[in-house]
Amino acid sequence: MKRVDVAIVGGGPAGTTAAQQAAEQGADALVVEKGVPRADREELGPDSTDAAGMLDYWVDILDIPFEEIPDHVVLQELDRTEFWGPNEKCVMEETGIEASYDGFGFTFHRARMDDWLRERAETAGAEYRVGVSVTDVETDLTGTPTHTLTLSSGEDIEAEYLVLADGPQRQVTMRVLDRFSPEDRRISDVLSPNRANHIAYQEYREFPEELFDADALKFWWGIMPGETAYPWIFPNDGTVARVGLTMPIGMDIDAVADREKYDLLRPEDDRIPRGGEYVERLLEREYGDEYDLSDFPRVENRGKSKGTETYPISSTRPIDSPTAANIAVVGGAMGTTSAFHEGGYHVAARTGKIAGDLAAKGRLDSYNAEWKDAIGDEILRNVTFADIVGEYTPDQWDRTISAASDILASKREKGLLKWKLSSGITGAKLVTRYKRTKRKYRNGKYVQFREDEYSV
Repeated sequence: MKRVDVAIVGGGPAGTTAAQQAAEQGADALVVEKGVPRADREELGPDSTDAAGMLDYWVDILDIPFEEIPDHVVLQELDRTEFWGPNEKCVMEETGIEASYDGFGFTFHRARMDDWLRERAETAGAEYRVGVSVTDVETDLTGTPTHTLTLSSGEDIEAEYLVLADGPQRQVTMRVLDRFSPEDRRISDVLSPNRANHIAYQEYREFPEELFDADALKFWWGIMPGETAYPWIFPNDGTVARVGLTMPIGMDIDAVADREKYDLLRPEDDRIPRGGEYVERLLEREYGDEYDLSDFPRVENRGKSKGTETYPISSTRPIDSPTAANIAVVGGAMGTTSAFHEGGYHVAARTGKIAGDLAAKGRLDSYNAEWKDAIGDEILRNVTFADIVGEYTPDQWDRTISAASDILASKREKGLLKWKLSSGITGAKLVTRYKRTKRKYRNGKYVQFREDEYSV
């Protein structure tokens, strides 16, 4: 039986940063990744869905200097984000959060970034096993906790520390943690993908040169139904953009109130549209007066399947890890990524790095405190915003986006102390509600399963 210090399930950003950090601290680290093929990747790698953007302060959370990221990974450097409602628009040209990155943000090639992180981990001395999956994990708590991983190849791996980094599908994570959670509240109940995830879909489309906007991320709110459901356009290289959307899983169109207010629904719809239908309707809505869909051909040699990608994305609140069992859950598996801002590569990589470092040093008991210290403010913002807008109607989105536009304009023109007077009652109510909701989740109350709830 092969024995390692740290075994890591999942080879995405959380898993590879955990492996790199553990190896750099002198630990024997092994990553087990089942491998997902892509049309634009030569080798097997993780489920690298290419919906990747990075804002300025996210670079600091990622904890990798921008200068170290290879040029072939970065696609476009950005100067703004545009938020569109049914009838209103808000442009954000700065996040307002201090950052070391000198710019608004950038888009990057997700598969290339994952491959680069894998190279860093292997250079540090970690072993990256791809093309094999973990079928079972047995934990022995007699004495020092140890874990035996059974692989699909039939091989067993014994490890002192276990890092669960299997993304928002969480199949291994749920099986492992259910054994330490109460019968009336299993982790699989809390993190079940069908309830705790959104489904996302995107297409690679070639844009007419005069329409391609290389400098902005664009999001639309209130034009399709569903809690934190929205389409987007992200610029890639050349004039190729990713046009996609995220929405809750298993939505029933008969449960949608005021269907006629959602621009991407049609009176004849007898079900929620498929992702591809939504993409076409978005392009027709935005550009249909002068262009037709043939002006935006799909780029079929990209993505997972003929220029398209469908993938899960976490839409839940995070959980603590049972560190007394020498187990750390990281990234999407623990719910730190967010459907509200289309993922969370930065928080996934950072939690992995923390877990790998602490496991190598034999100090995993401090993991839950340290990840909160590193990414707690980001999680608190995401949970608060998602809570506020969860039941928004199209009209509410228009009012909120209009108020946000006034607030941002007022801040630029008059300074922070005077914005309330000029942004109106709606703006004041918006900020007041944000502060009130944020207080509800402060001091780590955004965690939905605490460490002391495990039976270890």
